Order: sequence, then structure tokens, then C-alpha cells
Amino acid sequence: MADIGGFITTHQAWAGPIMGAVAFGESLAFVGLLVPATALMLAVGGMIGTGAIDPVPVLAWAIGGAVLGDAVSYVIGLTMGMGVCRRWPLNRHRSAVARTRLFFRRYGFATIFLGRFLGPIRSTVPLVAGVLRMDHRAFQVANVLSAILWVPLMLSPGYLAAKSIAGQEGSQEADWMRLLTVAILGSILVTWLIARKVGAKPRLRSAAARSPAS
Repeated sequence: MADIGGFITTHQAWAGPIMGAVAFGESLAFVGLLVPATALMLAVGGMIGTGAIDPVPVLAWAIGGAVLGDAVSYVIGLTMGMGVCRRWPLNRHRSAVARTRLFFRRYGFATIFLGRFLGPIRSTVPLVAGVLRMDHRAFQVANVLSAILWVPLMLSPGYLAAKSIAGQEGSQEADWMRLLTVAILGSILVTWLIARKVGAKPRLRSAAARSPAS
């Protein structure tokens, strides 16, 4: 990852595509377990903080890569079904897979959103969503919203550290923090509203099943 960071430093125009590929790999089933993207994203956040690279293409490419990685993982789970849980590396973590499945049964939509921030299991959550045949639209909404929030959060520590070291605490940092706060609050609100809507359907079906026939 240090070599990639050095390449980005000397070839700023490639920062966006490289970060898109890194975010894609980090979010892709199985591959994500082998891609330590956190250090690189912190470094790139620092480059943005010093003004070395433009944040717009980095954000756009990274968000796109993260969304695509989760989407591909979902399709893999949807296509392979439960058989994928009996293959390496998931067959080495059966208890974790079982807990993830139980969590999905209870909090399906929220699991996709929160799974983006759970480190090593980030790439397996959308895979299990596909295996369990989670509603495609609900999955994609959570996928996109979580990616929009995840990328700025991963970049912000490096960005703020660079600003602090350079002594450039001004309007740009305030704007960044305001944008991040709005993104967090907006994503949480939308997630809560959609989760309520999605979760209402099973409850309604259960109530209908319990009610006596007239």
C-alpha cells in the first residue's frame, strides 16, 4: 500500500481510479479480506488535506467502487446460494456466518448499512444478503447510502490530521465537518425510515396469519 500511496503522490490524476479500485476490492466478497485499504485511505485523506489532490474524483470513484463491490458480492451470494457458506473461507467461520444470518433475519436493511463499517466482515455482509435473497431494492438503497457515508468517514481522519499539522484550520475544515455531519444525519434518517417501511411488511403478514378467518 505504501507503493500505491507513492504512485498517487507523483501521479495525482490517477488518484480517483486507484481509490475506486481499492474500494471495490475492499468491498468484494473474499477479496476484501486481503485488501487493507484503511491505511491507504487515511494517506489519501491527508493528501486531500494538504491540497495535493482534488477530493471530488477521489470521492466519486471510491463511492462508486464501494457500491459496485457490494453489488457484485450480493450477486455472488444470490447465484451460489447456501453452497458458498460451505466453501473457503466462510467454512472456517461458520459460527460468525450463523450469527450474521440471524442478524439479517431481524434487522435485514440495517445490517447492510452497518456492515460497511465492521472491518473484516465488510465484504461478507452483502454476500450473505444475496444468499438470504434480501429484497434487491432495499439492498441497493442501503448499499449506496452506506458507501456515501463510509468513504468520507475513512478519508476524514487523514484530512483533519493534515490540516492540523499544517495549521490550516479554517473555513475548509469547517465546511468538511459540516458536510460530514449532514451526511451522517441524513443517512441515519433515511436508513431509519426505510428500515421501518421494510420491517413493517413482515409484521403485517404475521398479524394477518394470526388473525382468525372471518
